[in-house]
Amino acid sequence: MTQKVLKVEGMTCQHCVQTITQAIGKLEGTNKVEVNLDKKEVKVDFDEGEISLEAITSQIIEAGFELAKN
Repeated sequence: MTQKVLKVEGMTCQHCVQTITQAIGKLEGTNKVEVNLDKKEVKVDFDEGEISLEAITSQIIEAGFELAKN
């Protein structure tokens, strides 16, 4: 199991939290999704044998959000 914390821009409310949670949670291979609105972070536990980090980040972008540049 792999855990990653992603910085996500554009989250402003609980609806954003719900949108991201549902978008990532429906993906095969994701086990846990925690969205922290205050920190603008998404913590996701996933199985790298089933899904890639790129697929998860693509889903966040498709949902209308941007990943923060490091």
